[in-house]
Amino acid sequence: MNQKTNADGFISVDDIRGQLLKVADRLHKNFKENFGAETIEKYVFESFDLLDAKSEVKVYLPSLTERFAKERLQALLKAQNLHDHDAFDILFVCVHNSGRSQMAAGFMSKLGGERVVVRSAGSAPKESISPEVVEAMAEVGIDISQEFPKPLTDEVVRGSDAVITMGCGDACPIYPGKRYEDWKLDDPAGQGLESVRVIRDEIKKRVETLLADLIK
Repeated sequence: MNQKTNADGFISVDDIRGQLLKVADRLHKNFKENFGAETIEKYVFESFDLLDAKSEVKVYLPSLTERFAKERLQALLKAQNLHDHDAFDILFVCVHNSGRSQMAAGFMSKLGGERVVVRSAGSAPKESISPEVVEAMAEVGIDISQEFPKPLTDEVVRGSDAVITMGCGDACPIYPGKRYEDWKLDDPAGQGLESVRVIRDEIKKRVETLLADLIK
């Protein structure tokens, strides 16, 4: 863990460690029936390091780390058959997790509601979501402005019932008993709003088809 800076100067390693230990303590209250404190702390610090490798705004990392670590622990529950929900766990993966997979996750969350648990990740995540993607989704009433690119980790794949990839090749490990699909879609990176809208609308159609097939 390296020393981090924000607009006001340096944040010491001890300060970061203290914040992450508080994150681990909060998550322990949610997951203590299934995971020990050491496991939760390991996931918190590992999640921080994974996000830190790509993050531009260091000051927000502890709060993003909490969200990321919680998502990973929830996936681990499902992977270990410790989760009691009946919803379908769906993972969308693209290269940067800044465009296609974020739009797909946004549509699936809205259309699927409580019937699905939705996650997204990237094989090589960028620092932030494309502004054009955020704007295009806002046009159809879906706010993804608070989402952030996340790296692909093993437990989110193992904890998914369906894994949908979009241009990330063989980045996803293959586990038996899961549904895998690869969607051929243009990458919105570097494209204008008009082009992003076309990709958005195609993603919506595919999400609707997938949801109808999964939830029968």
